[in-house]
Amino acid sequence: MRALVTGASGFVGQFLVGALRRQGDDVLACGGPHDDRTDFFPIDLGDSDSLRAALEAARPNVIFHLAAQTFVPDSLRSPIESFETNALGSARLAEAVRAYGADPSPRIVFASSAEVYGIRDRSEYPLTESLDLRPANPYGASKAAAEAFLLSSARSLGLDVVVARAFNHIGPNQSERFVVASLAAQLARIAGGGEQQMYVGSLSSARDFLDVRDVVEAYLALARRGEGAQIYNVCSGRAVTIRDVLRELISIARVPVEVREDPQRVRATEIPLSVGSSEKLREATGWQPKITLDRSLRDVYAAALAAENN
Repeated sequence: MRALVTGASGFVGQFLVGALRRQGDDVLACGGPHDDRTDFFPIDLGDSDSLRAALEAARPNVIFHLAAQTFVPDSLRSPIESFETNALGSARLAEAVRAYGADPSPRIVFASSAEVYGIRDRSEYPLTESLDLRPANPYGASKAAAEAFLLSSARSLGLDVVVARAFNHIGPNQSERFVVASLAAQLARIAGGGEQQMYVGSLSSARDFLDVRDVVEAYLALARRGEGAQIYNVCSGRAVTIRDVLRELISIARVPVEVREDPQRVRATEIPLSVGSSEKLREATGWQPKITLDRSLRDVYAAALAAENN
Protein backbone atom coordinates (compact mmCIF):
# COMPACT_ATOMS: atom_id res chain seq x y z
CA MET A 1 0.00 0.00 0.00
CA ARG A 2 1.21 3.51 -0.83
CA ALA A 3 -0.48 5.73 1.70
CA LEU A 4 -0.80 9.46 2.21
CA VAL A 5 -1.87 10.44 5.73
CA THR A 6 -3.15 13.93 6.46
CA GLY A 7 -3.11 14.92 10.11
CA ALA A 8 -0.17 12.58 10.70
CA SER A 9 1.01 14.58 13.71
CA GLY A 10 -2.33 14.21 15.50
CA PHE A 11 -3.37 11.68 18.10
CA VAL A 12 -4.79 9.09 15.68
CA GLY A 13 -2.40 9.99 12.89
CA GLN A 14 0.69 9.01 14.84
CA PHE A 15 -0.76 5.59 15.64
CA LEU A 16 -1.89 5.12 12.02
CA VAL A 17 1.49 6.06 10.53
CA GLY A 18 3.20 3.67 12.94
CA ALA A 19 0.86 0.82 12.03
CA LEU A 20 1.34 1.39 8.29
CA ARG A 21 5.12 1.43 8.59
CA ARG A 22 5.19 -1.70 10.75
CA GLN A 23 3.39 -3.61 8.02
CA GLY A 24 5.84 -2.38 5.39
CA ASP A 25 3.71 0.18 3.56
CA ASP A 26 5.11 3.29 1.89
CA VAL A 27 3.80 6.29 3.83
CA LEU A 28 3.89 10.02 3.24
CA ALA A 29 3.08 11.52 6.63
CA CYS A 30 1.65 15.00 6.17
CA GLY A 31 1.66 17.64 8.86
CA GLY A 32 0.07 21.06 8.96
CA PRO A 33 1.76 24.28 7.88
CA HIS A 34 2.81 25.01 11.47
CA ASP A 35 4.28 21.59 12.29
CA ASP A 36 8.02 21.93 12.85
CA ARG A 37 8.95 18.27 12.42
CA THR A 38 11.20 17.79 9.42
CA ASP A 39 9.94 14.24 8.79
CA PHE A 40 6.45 15.51 7.88
CA PHE A 41 5.48 16.68 4.42
CA PRO A 42 3.88 20.11 4.92
CA ILE A 43 0.35 20.60 3.64
CA ASP A 44 -2.29 23.26 4.16
CA LEU A 45 -5.94 22.33 3.65
CA GLY A 46 -6.52 25.92 2.58
CA ASP A 47 -3.89 25.68 -0.18
CA SER A 48 -4.74 23.45 -3.14
CA ASP A 49 -1.18 23.65 -4.48
CA SER A 50 0.22 22.04 -1.33
CA LEU A 51 -2.31 19.22 -1.62
CA ARG A 52 -1.37 18.58 -5.24
CA ALA A 53 2.31 18.57 -4.28
CA ALA A 54 1.65 15.94 -1.61
CA LEU A 55 -0.20 13.75 -4.09
CA GLU A 56 2.68 13.97 -6.56
CA ALA A 57 5.18 13.13 -3.83
CA ALA A 58 3.23 10.16 -2.46
CA ARG A 59 1.55 8.78 -5.59
CA PRO A 60 -0.83 7.03 -3.19
CA ASN A 61 -3.39 4.35 -3.73
CA VAL A 62 -4.93 5.18 -0.33
CA ILE A 63 -5.39 8.57 1.35
CA PHE A 64 -6.26 8.57 5.04
CA HIS A 65 -7.78 12.00 5.61
CA LEU A 66 -7.47 12.70 9.33
CA ALA A 67 -6.48 16.38 9.32
CA ALA A 68 -9.17 18.41 11.05
CA GLN A 69 -10.12 20.73 13.85
CA THR A 70 -11.22 18.01 16.28
CA PHE A 71 -12.17 19.68 19.57
CA VAL A 72 -15.86 20.55 19.96
CA PRO A 73 -15.32 23.56 22.30
CA ASP A 74 -12.94 25.07 19.71
CA SER A 75 -15.70 24.81 17.12
CA LEU A 76 -18.06 26.65 19.45
CA ARG A 77 -15.55 29.48 19.81
CA SER A 78 -14.58 29.59 16.12
CA PRO A 79 -17.32 27.93 14.04
CA ILE A 80 -16.28 29.43 10.70
CA GLU A 81 -12.67 28.35 11.19
CA SER A 82 -13.84 24.80 11.96
CA PHE A 83 -16.01 24.75 8.84
CA GLU A 84 -13.16 26.12 6.75
CA THR A 85 -10.77 23.41 7.92
CA ASN A 86 -13.06 20.42 8.13
CA ALA A 87 -15.57 20.97 5.32
CA LEU A 88 -13.84 23.20 2.77
CA GLY A 89 -10.45 21.60 3.46
CA SER A 90 -11.91 18.19 2.69
CA ALA A 91 -13.53 19.56 -0.46
CA ARG A 92 -10.18 20.96 -1.61
CA LEU A 93 -8.55 17.59 -1.02
CA ALA A 94 -11.22 15.86 -3.10
CA GLU A 95 -10.74 18.34 -5.92
CA ALA A 96 -6.96 17.89 -5.73
CA VAL A 97 -7.43 14.13 -6.05
CA ARG A 98 -9.73 14.63 -9.04
CA ALA A 99 -7.23 16.96 -10.70
CA TYR A 100 -4.43 14.51 -9.97
CA GLY A 101 -6.19 12.17 -12.37
CA ALA A 102 -4.78 8.80 -11.30
CA ASP A 103 -6.51 5.75 -12.75
CA PRO A 104 -7.75 4.13 -10.64
CA SER A 105 -8.38 7.03 -8.29
CA PRO A 106 -6.78 6.59 -4.86
CA ARG A 107 -9.20 5.57 -2.16
CA ILE A 108 -9.99 8.31 0.38
CA VAL A 109 -10.73 6.99 3.87
CA PHE A 110 -12.34 9.98 5.56
CA ALA A 111 -12.26 10.16 9.35
CA SER A 112 -15.67 11.55 10.24
CA SER A 113 -17.33 11.65 13.65
CA ALA A 114 -20.35 10.39 15.57
CA GLU A 115 -20.99 14.06 16.35
CA VAL A 116 -22.89 14.20 13.05
CA TYR A 117 -25.74 12.25 14.70
CA GLY A 118 -26.33 14.86 17.40
CA ILE A 119 -28.88 14.37 20.19
CA ARG A 120 -31.19 11.42 19.55
CA ASP A 121 -34.25 9.78 21.04
CA ARG A 122 -33.48 6.74 23.20
CA SER A 123 -35.38 4.55 20.76
CA GLU A 124 -32.80 5.28 18.03
CA TYR A 125 -29.88 3.64 19.84
CA PRO A 126 -27.62 2.01 18.90
CA LEU A 127 -27.04 4.51 16.12
CA THR A 128 -26.80 3.13 12.59
CA GLU A 129 -25.47 4.64 9.41
CA SER A 130 -28.95 4.95 7.88
CA LEU A 131 -30.11 7.61 10.35
CA ASP A 132 -30.51 11.22 9.30
CA LEU A 133 -27.88 13.67 10.54
CA ARG A 134 -28.67 16.21 13.26
CA PRO A 135 -25.37 17.77 14.35
CA ALA A 136 -25.69 19.72 17.59
CA ASN A 137 -22.51 21.79 17.29
CA PRO A 138 -20.37 23.40 14.57
CA TYR A 139 -17.84 20.57 14.69
CA GLY A 140 -20.52 17.99 13.91
CA ALA A 141 -21.95 20.25 11.21
CA SER A 142 -18.54 20.65 9.57
CA LYS A 143 -18.02 16.89 9.49
CA ALA A 144 -21.52 16.33 8.07
CA ALA A 145 -20.80 18.85 5.32
CA ALA A 146 -17.47 17.18 4.52
CA GLU A 147 -19.19 13.79 4.32
CA ALA A 148 -21.80 15.18 1.94
CA PHE A 149 -19.22 16.70 -0.39
CA LEU A 150 -16.98 13.63 -0.45
CA LEU A 151 -19.82 11.19 -1.02
CA SER A 152 -21.32 13.36 -3.75
CA SER A 153 -17.90 13.42 -5.42
CA ALA A 154 -17.84 9.63 -5.25
CA ARG A 155 -21.28 9.31 -6.82
CA SER A 156 -20.95 11.94 -9.54
CA LEU A 157 -17.23 12.43 -10.18
CA GLY A 158 -15.84 8.92 -9.81
CA LEU A 159 -13.82 9.37 -6.64
CA ASP A 160 -13.31 6.35 -4.38
CA VAL A 161 -14.47 7.45 -0.93
CA VAL A 162 -15.17 5.53 2.27
CA VAL A 163 -16.48 7.40 5.32
CA ALA A 164 -15.37 6.11 8.73
CA ARG A 165 -17.77 7.61 11.26
CA ALA A 166 -15.69 7.26 14.42
CA PHE A 167 -17.13 7.42 17.92
CA ASN A 168 -15.11 8.55 20.96
CA HIS A 169 -11.63 7.11 20.96
CA ILE A 170 -9.04 7.11 23.70
CA GLY A 171 -5.48 5.95 24.20
CA PRO A 172 -2.02 6.86 25.46
CA ASN A 173 -0.80 10.43 24.96
CA GLN A 174 -4.09 11.96 23.90
CA SER A 175 -4.43 15.70 24.49
CA GLU A 176 -5.68 16.67 27.95
CA ARG A 177 -8.40 18.70 26.26
CA PHE A 178 -10.32 15.42 25.91
CA VAL A 179 -12.16 14.08 28.91
CA VAL A 180 -10.51 10.71 29.60
CA ALA A 181 -7.02 12.08 29.03
CA SER A 182 -7.84 15.01 31.33
CA LEU A 183 -9.03 12.71 34.12
CA ALA A 184 -5.94 10.51 33.82
CA ALA A 185 -3.58 13.50 33.79
CA GLN A 186 -5.20 14.99 36.89
CA LEU A 187 -4.87 11.67 38.73
CA ALA A 188 -1.23 11.38 37.65
CA ARG A 189 -0.54 14.82 39.11
CA ILE A 190 -2.21 13.80 42.37
CA ALA A 191 -0.11 10.62 42.44
CA GLY A 192 2.95 12.82 41.97
CA GLY A 193 2.15 14.77 45.12
CA GLY A 194 -0.21 17.42 43.78
CA GLU A 195 -3.42 18.65 45.40
CA GLN A 196 -6.12 16.00 45.72
CA GLN A 197 -8.84 18.02 44.01
CA MET A 198 -9.77 17.08 40.46
CA TYR A 199 -12.20 18.98 38.27
CA VAL A 200 -14.80 17.43 36.00
CA GLY A 201 -17.65 18.34 33.69
CA SER A 202 -20.80 16.26 33.31
CA LEU A 203 -20.31 12.76 34.71
CA SER A 204 -23.70 11.44 33.62
CA SER A 205 -22.96 11.55 29.88
CA ALA A 206 -22.44 8.10 28.37
CA ARG A 207 -20.07 7.49 25.48
CA ASP A 208 -19.05 4.67 23.16
CA PHE A 209 -15.30 4.50 23.84
CA LEU A 210 -12.89 2.67 21.57
CA ASP A 211 -9.13 2.37 21.89
CA VAL A 212 -7.24 4.38 19.27
CA ARG A 213 -5.35 1.26 18.19
CA ASP A 214 -8.63 -0.46 17.35
CA VAL A 215 -9.73 2.67 15.49
CA VAL A 216 -6.57 2.48 13.39
CA GLU A 217 -7.22 -1.18 12.60
CA ALA A 218 -10.72 -0.23 11.45
CA TYR A 219 -9.33 2.45 9.12
CA LEU A 220 -6.86 -0.06 7.66
CA ALA A 221 -9.63 -2.62 7.17
CA LEU A 222 -11.80 -0.06 5.38
CA ALA A 223 -8.92 0.90 3.12
CA ARG A 224 -8.70 -2.72 1.99
CA ARG A 225 -12.22 -4.07 2.18
CA GLY A 226 -14.70 -1.23 2.58
CA GLU A 227 -17.20 -0.56 -0.18
CA GLY A 228 -16.85 2.73 -2.02
CA ALA A 229 -19.35 5.54 -1.38
CA GLN A 230 -20.39 3.93 1.90
CA ILE A 231 -20.41 5.04 5.55
CA TYR A 232 -19.25 2.82 8.41
CA ASN A 233 -19.58 3.40 12.14
CA VAL A 234 -16.34 2.75 14.01
CA CYS A 235 -17.43 1.98 17.56
CA SER A 236 -17.56 -0.59 20.34
CA GLY A 237 -21.35 -0.85 20.62
CA ARG A 238 -21.21 -0.23 24.37
CA ALA A 239 -21.97 2.99 26.25
CA VAL A 240 -20.09 3.83 29.45
CA THR A 241 -20.75 6.87 31.62
CA ILE A 242 -17.95 9.31 32.36
CA ARG A 243 -18.65 8.61 36.05
CA ASP A 244 -17.83 4.91 35.57
CA VAL A 245 -14.69 5.79 33.62
CA LEU A 246 -13.60 8.07 36.45
CA ARG A 247 -14.25 5.37 39.05
CA GLU A 248 -12.15 2.90 37.07
CA LEU A 249 -9.30 5.38 36.67
CA ILE A 250 -9.34 6.19 40.41
CA SER A 251 -9.20 2.44 41.11
CA ILE A 252 -6.22 2.11 38.77
CA ALA A 253 -4.41 5.13 40.23
CA ARG A 254 -5.10 4.17 43.86
CA VAL A 255 -4.96 7.73 45.12
CA PRO A 256 -7.39 9.64 47.37
CA VAL A 257 -9.23 12.34 45.43
CA GLU A 258 -11.83 15.03 45.92
CA VAL A 259 -13.98 15.39 42.79
CA ARG A 260 -15.37 18.83 42.04
CA GLU A 261 -17.63 19.92 39.19
CA ASP A 262 -16.28 22.71 37.03
CA PRO A 263 -19.09 24.55 35.18
CA GLN A 264 -16.62 25.62 32.48
CA ARG A 265 -16.15 21.95 31.56
CA VAL A 266 -19.88 21.43 30.89
CA ARG A 267 -20.89 21.96 27.25
CA ALA A 268 -23.98 23.99 26.44
CA THR A 269 -25.13 21.33 23.95
CA GLU A 270 -23.95 18.22 25.79
CA ILE A 271 -25.03 14.99 24.09
CA PRO A 272 -26.27 12.77 26.95
CA LEU A 273 -25.78 9.44 25.17
CA SER A 274 -23.78 8.28 22.17
CA VAL A 275 -23.48 4.60 21.25
CA GLY A 276 -23.39 3.05 17.83
CA SER A 277 -23.68 -0.21 15.97
CA SER A 278 -20.60 -1.48 14.14
CA GLU A 279 -22.48 -4.33 12.46
CA LYS A 280 -21.99 -2.88 8.96
CA LEU A 281 -18.23 -2.51 9.49
CA ARG A 282 -17.91 -6.02 10.91
CA GLU A 283 -19.84 -7.59 8.05
CA ALA A 284 -17.83 -5.73 5.38
CA THR A 285 -14.34 -6.22 6.81
CA GLY A 286 -14.37 -8.75 9.65
CA TRP A 287 -13.04 -6.06 12.01
CA GLN A 288 -13.59 -6.53 15.73
CA PRO A 289 -12.25 -4.41 18.61
CA LYS A 290 -9.51 -6.24 20.50
CA ILE A 291 -8.56 -3.88 23.32
CA THR A 292 -10.79 -3.84 26.39
CA LEU A 293 -11.77 -0.59 28.08
CA ASP A 294 -9.91 -1.67 31.21
CA ARG A 295 -6.67 -2.18 29.30
CA SER A 296 -7.11 1.07 27.43
CA LEU A 297 -7.66 3.03 30.65
CA ARG A 298 -4.63 1.40 32.23
CA ASP A 299 -2.52 2.39 29.23
CA VAL A 300 -3.90 5.94 29.30
CA TYR A 301 -3.07 6.31 32.99
CA ALA A 302 0.39 4.73 32.60
CA ALA A 303 1.22 7.23 29.83
CA ALA A 304 -0.07 10.14 31.93
CA LEU A 305 2.00 8.98 34.92
CA ALA A 306 5.11 8.63 32.76
CA ALA A 307 4.60 12.15 31.39
CA GLU A 308 4.15 13.50 34.93
CA ASN A 309 7.37 11.85 36.09
CA ASN A 310 9.47 13.11 33.17
